Amino acid sequence: QVQLVESGGGLVQAGGSLRLSCAASVRTSSTYFMGWFRQAPGKERELVAAITRGGSTNYADSVKGRFTISRDNAKNTVYLQMNSLKPEDTAVYYCAAGVTIAQMRPSGGSWGQGTQVTVSS
Repeated sequence: QVQLVESGGGLVQAGGSLRLSCAASVRTSSTYFMGWFRQAPGKERELVAAITRGGSTNYADSVKGRFTISRDNAKNTVYLQMNSLKPEDTAVYYCAAGVTIAQMRPSGGSWGQGTQVTVSS
């Protein structure tokens, strides 16, 4: 199994920044795409951003211009730099990986604890 460990969540005021990190235990085709999902209370889980091993990126419209996804292939780690945070960004953020965006899944194929991001107004 590919182990994905998220970190970097926390409490921040609106307009502030956080950086999330996710380290994968192994580099395989299963981590060709890495990225981040989030789920806010009462809402569906959504894809926030994804990045290929070569650096091609995809973003949800709601975060374009504010969030930047990047990865360090040597460390097998993906990052999400979150700037200009808004209260609507409050959610549990989950790291995921897969051969394609559609196949991106979290560790063990099930959604775990994630990392909580709370943006106060």
